[in-house]
Order: sequence, then C-alpha cells, then structure tokens
Amino acid sequence: MKHKIGKDSVVVLTGASGGIGRAAAVAFARRGARIALLARGEKGLDGAAADVAAAGGRALPISVDMADMDQVEDAARRAEYELGPIDVWVNVAFSSVLAPFWEIEPAEFERTTEVTYLGYVNGTRTALRRMMPRDRGVIVQCGSAMAYRGIPLQSAYCGAKHAIKGFHESLRTELMHEGSGVKVTMVQMPAVNTPQFDWVLSRLRKRPQPVPPIYQPEVAADALLYAAEHPARREYWVGASSVGTILGNKLAAGLLDRYLARTGFASQHTDEDARPGRPANLWEPADGPSGEDHGSHGRFDERAHGTSPQLWAGQHKYLVGAATAGAAAGAAVGAAKLLRR
Repeated sequence: MKHKIGKDSVVVLTGASGGIGRAAAVAFARRGARIALLARGEKGLDGAAADVAAAGGRALPISVDMADMDQVEDAARRAEYELGPIDVWVNVAFSSVLAPFWEIEPAEFERTTEVTYLGYVNGTRTALRRMMPRDRGVIVQCGSAMAYRGIPLQSAYCGAKHAIKGFHESLRTELMHEGSGVKVTMVQMPAVNTPQFDWVLSRLRKRPQPVPPIYQPEVAADALLYAAEHPARREYWVGASSVGTILGNKLAAGLLDRYLARTGFASQHTDEDARPGRPANLWEPADGPSGEDHGSHGRFDERAHGTSPQLWAGQHKYLVGAATAGAAAGAAVGAAKLLRR
C-alpha cells in the first residue's frame, strides 16, 4: 500500500533541527508537505524552517524535549491546530554518550535512554492517540543497524535502539491484531555524516567519527520518505554496511564480538585531538540560544556516500527479482548450450 506525500499531507518530524531529521524535513518539503518540526534547539529549528520553506513546504517549528510527554502532547495539539490532522509521524530525535560503559554516569545513561528510547515511545503514543480513532496514519521509526548489533563506546545508544526495535515489533503486531489502518515501519540506518559527532557528549581522547562506511544524511532522509509512502514493510535496511552488520550478527555473533573488540575502538576515533570546551547536547541543545545552527551535514562530506544501491534494491525488489531470475535463466540456457556441444 502506498501513502502519497503531497501538499495536503501533515508530517511531524522529531529531531528536526539537525542531521537526519533536518535532511528529512527537506525531503518531505519537496513534496509540498506541511511539517511540524520538533526539537530543542531554537537556532537549529529556525534553520530547518528556512530549509523547508526554500524546498516548497510549510514549516511549524516547535521547541520540545521528547523525553517530556506533556511537551510532546502539547506540540501535537499545536501541530493539528495550525496544520491539520497528522498523517505521518517520524521519530528521529536521540542523544548519546561516547565512552566505555563504566565511564558513563548513571544520570547520563538514563538521559540517553529517556530521549532516544522513551522519546520514540512518547512520540508514538501521541501519534496513536490521534491516528487510531481515524483508522489511518503512518509512524516511521528511524532505527540503526545498532538495533541488531551493539558496538563498543555506545552502550547507551545501542541499548536504546535495541529497545526501539522490540517496541516497534510489539506495536506492529498489536495493530495488525486490531485490523488497524494505522501503519508502523522502521528504517535501520548505517553510519551517517551528521553534526552529532561534534556535539555528542564524548569522553574520547580523539575527535569521534562514525564507523565507516559513511553515508550522507540525504540517503537516510530519502529512505524515511520512502518508508512513509510504503509503510506495509516491517522495516528497511539502508546501506550495504547495515545489511552486513545485521546478517553478520545473525550468522556469526561471536566472531563479530572479537572483531569489534579488536577494531571497534579505533574505527570511532579520528587522528585529531578532542577539543576542550566542545558542546555536548545531552542536557542542553548545542543549537540553542547560546549555540549555533549546525545544519544536516557533519564534517565528513569528502568521505560520505551519496547513494545506497542496497536501498534502491530494497525499493525495487520486484525489478531486482525479475533481473535475478532473468540472469539465472540466461545462465541455464548458456549451460544447456555448452552441454549440447
């Protein structure tokens, strides 16, 4: 089933002030959608609103902490009052701490869980309160390959993403049991070139980086838009690295443990020393009144991929299947000719 996004569509995007959420706002705006932009950082929200307007959409920026259910509910009420009934809700907002588990304070771990996991729960609950009585609507969860495979230095984030995946699967089956017209889907992302690596709370001695290969945020944004329009599938995998991580963990989790123990620390460090006094958005937004607008891209543009052939294949599975079948048939014909010689 396809849900076409257009100028009459009302979309709520969390984490919309930067990174994937910011890029997704532009992707939906190009369809002319009316978009409620939810995030904490006012400067980032203002920048996102300008991006949406430039792309042809209508923006409603709302400052909100997704860990606060009352704030989320108030934001949804305002979105529906000013834009109309919500058609699509996309959860992207997160926080994280880069450090070995034993160096993360209990309050920091709890805060990451509240924003990254319970923020999705709060957003989903708020959306369902409006969508279920109407028997329509789409909820998209922005996930990660780390929903399947934990990596070192990101225990709080990985734990939250695992929780989101379990929550998503439970909710999906409950809606199916009810015969609901509300659809939920999840998009498992690879490493993405976002500003988070300059504002996440980090105790690493070097400046952090995403684990290569790295993809541009527009790749992730296009995947979220596609999922919103094609929500019947339970989830989408973006990037060959996501496929390899997810399948590798299913087939050889123990080997992957040893591989990550050997390589997973260095792969998240650059050669640059950590900057003293760098912003950390765990408690306060790095793009708030005293911060700056960081946009959607991080500092890894030269290394980031702008396309995902694997995502294209997932979006065109019937075409790929036909091509595969055709290739197999051609190989069989060729083999038969050789045998007749």
